[in-house]
Amino acid sequence: MNVLLVEDEPRVADFIDRGLRAENHGVTVAENGGDGIDLAKTGDFDVIVLDLMLPDMHGYDVCQRLRQEGQHTPILMLTAMDAIEDKIKGIKLGADDYLTKPFDFDELLVRMEALVRRSHASNRVPTCLTVGDLELDRELLEVKRGGEAIKLTAKELAIIELLMSSPGRVFSRTRILNQVWGYSEDPLTNVVDVYIARLRRKIDTKGRDPLIETVRGHGYRLKPAAAG
Repeated sequence: MNVLLVEDEPRVADFIDRGLRAENHGVTVAENGGDGIDLAKTGDFDVIVLDLMLPDMHGYDVCQRLRQEGQHTPILMLTAMDAIEDKIKGIKLGADDYLTKPFDFDELLVRMEALVRRSHASNRVPTCLTVGDLELDRELLEVKRGGEAIKLTAKELAIIELLMSSPGRVFSRTRILNQVWGYSEDPLTNVVDVYIARLRRKIDTKGRDPLIETVRGHGYRLKPAAAG
């Protein structure tokens, strides 16, 4: 994990810093709320441990500002404020967990690891993919373009999901074949080209801007929304 620790008490900051480094995690310490906000916006952190009683601003304000500015890094509030209403307020302002001081380091560590696991799992598997006016609901297995439902077979759905997972990226025929049909499929087959042609007839219908592009000698890609 890469951890941002916003903590003004040197003794506490040092205790957590040493403990996390001993577990081979990276730690960046901010001693006030302003530095914490700046680091959270510019760094690549897996989790933020946030004290509330900071010298320049309240930790509640740090949390609220980060959420308002679109920062979704998990936040664990770590504070001596142990009243139920304090915990409720922290969670309502966007914190993902709340731990009171004094604390057990092992409990802090497992809570942070749980937050990171949930965050990574959520990032890996978004329910819906959208590229331009093309939408895919992975749970309902529904594809729409311009709000109109498109019926796809299981293989067609798997190909369009792969292309939509990374708009603009070129996927080779071999990559598509291995991903959708498996490694046992004959690599000389033209089945990928056949299915791409079917998808074009269903998705890039007359009057619509073509989304599926052929990159000669390389493979296929889905035109990213910004280029449309």
